Amino acid sequence: MSYQPPVPDMITIPGPCGVLEAIVEAPDLPRAIAVVCHPHPLQGGTMTNKVAHSLARSCNECGLASVRFNYRGVGKSVGSYDDGVGETDDALAAVRWARARWPNLPLYMAGFSFGGGVALRAALQTACMGLVTVAPAIARDAPPAQLPNCPWLLIQGDADDVVPAPQVLQWVSLLSTKPEVRMLEGAGHFFHGRLLELREIVRNWLHTTL
Repeated sequence: MSYQPPVPDMITIPGPCGVLEAIVEAPDLPRAIAVVCHPHPLQGGTMTNKVAHSLARSCNECGLASVRFNYRGVGKSVGSYDDGVGETDDALAAVRWARARWPNLPLYMAGFSFGGGVALRAALQTACMGLVTVAPAIARDAPPAQLPNCPWLLIQGDADDVVPAPQVLQWVSLLSTKPEVRMLEGAGHFFHGRLLELREIVRNWLHTTL
């Protein structure tokens, strides 16, 4: 029988500023939880972004329950943009909700672009089994004072004109704890035509950490 993805469940969860809109996709007996963070809310990023969706689907295919959510001020989520700080608090609210629904399951954080930075910051504040960052825009910032104490996969396109690959590699070179870097030759920021490859990389990596 071919793989059948879980039916998406559109819900709201409690957030720091009010409710957060979310999509939950979960197998009947999930092996772990993945909270997926979307790209920049002021640049059209939402939880339905194709890369965020691909991350969630990769997790589902490995037996994980995925939780995508809209940051404050996006869609039906209450609040307004907070320069990544409030958005990290939103991610942690999604983690709390997921852990209440599936107690004792391992947690993974994942994020794309701006969401990569959100996922990294959230991973530093919660016990995390693994972290996946795709074209993380946090590379524009200084290296964080702390780094996640868990397996970490970083996927980057070498033709990215939004978060340039040399910038990301320079940032990684300064980190005391380095992620596993997978570079996709010819892939741009949104991985047009390369999403199946992206999903395969994430699936293979998840299988090694579960």
